[in-house]
Amino acid sequence: MPIYAYRCESCGFSKDVLQKVSDAPLTDCPECSKSTFRKQLTAAGFQLKGTGWYVTDFRNGSGGTSKPATTSTTDSGAKTDSGTATAAPAAAPAPAPSAG
Repeated sequence: MPIYAYRCESCGFSKDVLQKVSDAPLTDCPECSKSTFRKQLTAAGFQLKGTGWYVTDFRNGSGGTSKPATTSTTDSGAKTDSGTATAAPAAAPAPAPSAG
């Protein structure tokens, strides 16, 4: 059974109530007895336990979870990804002169 949060619009009294989904909402405030007791919109309170789908699942095409890549810098200042240096692309060699 879900727990619903209620709050009185007149006196500000609030209370969490365990109710069935099919139960009618409460309307009378237990504190001031006015008919201004309303359900509040609250975040769902549940936890996912065990194995399941995570952000890292199947990211690299593997079937299991993978570690996130770590980024660091080398002595030359180039960023590395998991320890592999990424250097700037080398300039293309000049074309050989044609004999003609």
